[in-house]
Amino acid sequence: MLDAVARLRRFNRAVTREVGALDTSFLGRGRPLGAVRVLVMVRPEGTDVALIRDRLGLDSGLMSRFLRSLEREGLIQTATDPADRRRRIARLTPAGEAEVAAYDAIGQARAARLLARAGSRAAELVAAMDLIATVLNRDQLEIRPADPDSPEVLACWQAYVAELVARVPGATPDLFLLPDPGADRYRPPQGRCLLAWSDDLPVGCVSLRPLDAATAEVKRLWVDAAARGQGLARRLMTAIEDEARAMGLVALKLDTNSALSEAIALYRATGWRVCAPYTGAPADTWMEKLL
Repeated sequence: MLDAVARLRRFNRAVTREVGALDTSFLGRGRPLGAVRVLVMVRPEGTDVALIRDRLGLDSGLMSRFLRSLEREGLIQTATDPADRRRRIARLTPAGEAEVAAYDAIGQARAARLLARAGSRAAELVAAMDLIATVLNRDQLEIRPADPDSPEVLACWQAYVAELVARVPGATPDLFLLPDPGADRYRPPQGRCLLAWSDDLPVGCVSLRPLDAATAEVKRLWVDAAARGQGLARRLMTAIEDEARAMGLVALKLDTNSALSEAIALYRATGWRVCAPYTGAPADTWMEKLL
């Protein structure tokens, strides 16, 4: 059996070939992959050039060449940000929007063909890709506010409920109504809802809802299986605690179940302590933390 490094290098070569990274005309539309990656990161409403450069890991000289090339083709326009003259903003032109749409259609078709090649193992392939992508994107993962009724939040909450039902005795789907009829309690100014993003996919969530004027409850901490083991749950808890402090709260509570041993270990390690019960089953463990 090949050692881990050799297997990783084989994987890198296969991906390079599959995605056409070395093609001078990526996906047959006349531009190298680097220029295309810049193009698809530009939004019609405008994107900070520095953000694109940092996300793609490009040096300033190469970034400038890509931008000039795309401008000559009439696909983007760049201008100084009137609110901050140190920033340059790139925007898609109508021709640029059409070109991005063409790339997206070709990419979707190629992805469908690859999944078809995997046959009955397509789900395994996607799970492996999720793991690889979250590991590679670890340093670029972002935690951002989200609306509790957004499709992305609902998808994460549904995954959270499915895990509770699978692991916690007495947990049934009817105990967790989604969309949540109490969603307003997770919105500012009452509460908060945070999502962790790996590129353009949500891989974790945590929420906060009020109990009284000084105390709130942390709810629905969940991390996608592909993103576990990388400290994301701790980052989400730190982020929601920071939100609580910014709201002027003085204490937090949560309820959980002893079947979720990993979560309880995290809470204990970050200063949470067992407290008196304040909810019912399926919770069997209650904890609090002073801020």
